[in-house]
Formats: sequence, structure tokens, C-alpha cells
Amino acid sequence: MRDAVTSLIKNYDSTGRYLDRNALDTLKAYFDSGTARIQAAAVINSNAASIVRQAGSQLFEEIPELIRPGGNAYTTRRYAACLRDMDYYLRYASYALVAGSMDVLDERVLQGLRETYNSLGVPIGSTVIGIQIMKDIVKEQIAAAGIENAAMVDQPFDYMTRELSEQDV
Repeated sequence: MRDAVTSLIKNYDSTGRYLDRNALDTLKAYFDSGTARIQAAAVINSNAASIVRQAGSQLFEEIPELIRPGGNAYTTRRYAACLRDMDYYLRYASYALVAGSMDVLDERVLQGLRETYNSLGVPIGSTVIGIQIMKDIVKEQIAAAGIENAAMVDQPFDYMTRELSEQDV
């Protein structure tokens, strides 16, 4: 798992180049946003259970067939699994946010998720909607906490939904 710094250095090292102005500007931007990234992760951390609960409620209001007989969140066990998965996406989104790199999402979430969802026949559309709902809730909470540039939160959530949407899961 790499962060923004190690990814940048690896790219320059593999081509045998010194860090140029673009690299230094990228590093500066990453470090300048470090406090906000950590504050955002702290907001996610302290509100994770309520974020997942609220996102689940909103998802099931928008797509009620998920909790009806035959739906993928029908039965207590499946409902709990859905919320568990949402918590999983939220936790890894916070890691990617702090790292400033989406590598952790590729390595720890998306690769294994594809195989799992394929084997279980889980539809991806509702998963994508749930991730986007969590993003909106997190952005609201971060803004309410007074953290400027809540847009930085978009990156990990949008990355997951884009990658999942591009896959035939």
C-alpha cells in the first residue's frame, strides 16, 4: 500500500528522474492539505456508525425492493451484511483520504470485492448508490465541523463508484 508521497517517488525513480517542479508542487499540495485530511478522517471515525446507519436508511428508502422478500438485503443477516459492507467502504475511503492515494482501495477493496460480488450475485448498482450516499453524508459532516475544502472527500468515494461501475460485477 502506497501513499501520495511514495507513489510519486516510485514513478520518478522508475524513470530515473530527479523530482521536478511538478513533483515538488504535488508534494507541497499533499502536505498543505494534510491537516484537513486528518481532521476529515477524525470526523469519519467518530461518526462512522451513524454515517452507515443513515446511509443504509436512505438507501433502503430509495430502493425499497432491497429489503423486500427476494431482495439482497432481505433477512436480518443480509441486512447486517449490507451495513457491514458499507462500513468497510467508509473505513477504506478514510484510509485513502489520509494517504492521498487510491492504491489502498485497489489493493484492499476493489480486487477482492469483484470476485466476492460475482460469486454471490450481488447487484452493483445499489452498492454504488450507497457509496455515493455515504459521500454526501460525510461531506455534510465535514462541512459542519468547519473543515474547509470538503471536496477532497469526493476522490475516494468517486474512485470506488467509478471502478465498480466500470466492472461487470
